[in-house]
Amino acid sequence: MEFNPQNHIIQLCIQGMQMEETGNVQKALEFFMQAWNQASNDFEKFTAAWFVARSQSGNTDKLRWYEIALQLALKIDNDAVRGALPSLHTHIAQCYEELGESDQAKKHSRLALENVSQPVDKGPFYHGTRANLKQGDLLTAGWTSNYHESLVMNHIYFTALINGAGLAAALARGNDPERVYIVKPIGAFENDPNVTNKKFPGNPTRSYRTKEPLKVIGEVGDWQRLTDEQLQQWREKLAANKGEIIN
Repeated sequence: MEFNPQNHIIQLCIQGMQMEETGNVQKALEFFMQAWNQASNDFEKFTAAWFVARSQSGNTDKLRWYEIALQLALKIDNDAVRGALPSLHTHIAQCYEELGESDQAKKHSRLALENVSQPVDKGPFYHGTRANLKQGDLLTAGWTSNYHESLVMNHIYFTALINGAGLAAALARGNDPERVYIVKPIGAFENDPNVTNKKFPGNPTRSYRTKEPLKVIGEVGDWQRLTDEQLQQWREKLAANKGEIIN
């Protein structure tokens, strides 16, 4: 299943997160449990279980829900959820430690380290921008951020979701037309730490970064474009975001 912010289960989880931000933990848990009860596939169940787990007050219940999320992640076994495995094992290890079960805590701490690896996503990959590029051009790091003029980027970012690249193009600075290019990473790449295991578990947006060039191999013209209202909402979210970019 491709991550879709308009998905009903994702929307319930977003509502739960909004309740968390206001300190209404009980109402947040109600939204997360509603998401769990209404989930219709393993990806939705995995996402809901993650949020239910972190909302539990006791270690026994927290452990039970994190283990449910882990089993679902292992069952799904795709690029969207693999990035959650180190975090899941770490949470489970912490629960076991609190419960006095040191052997299980050590086991999951070891599994957390073993699951930290480079992504194996095969793409295709996309990069959204307003730059006018041609086939064979190389996109490189070291340029000013599209979103923060004072920030020079140490990495170049890309995604396996075409609509995600379209969003990046729409939010990029400048007045030139939005463009989405098909790109090929020249070297190794990693999960984007700005989104992986942040609001949602794993890397559901399949967003990556690399210090090596991206080669432009084509351009696409068909993706889900934002309305003016949606674009303004995203710009407001970016302006209000006080989190530091991991660069």
